[in-house]
Amino acid sequence: MALIITDECINCDVCEPECPNDAISQGDTIYVIDPNKCTECVGHYDTPQCVEVCPVDCIPKDTAHVENKAQLQAKYEKLMAAKG
Repeated sequence: MALIITDECINCDVCEPECPNDAISQGDTIYVIDPNKCTECVGHYDTPQCVEVCPVDCIPKDTAHVENKAQLQAKYEKLMAAKG
């Protein structure tokens, strides 16, 4: 599954630089995660880094974008191939 940032986000700016896939960006009012880029850090780390650093625990799994570990790995490989 991709992750999502809830409206509990306090815009503390700590999650964005932690994302190895550049999936996190500033939205209109809070940070947002691009589900097409989010791999829950599969391929990079054992745990999602944004979740690790979030001080308010506002980054749950996005049930609208259900993916298993193999799908996340495939997405990671596709993203890395596109980077060249």
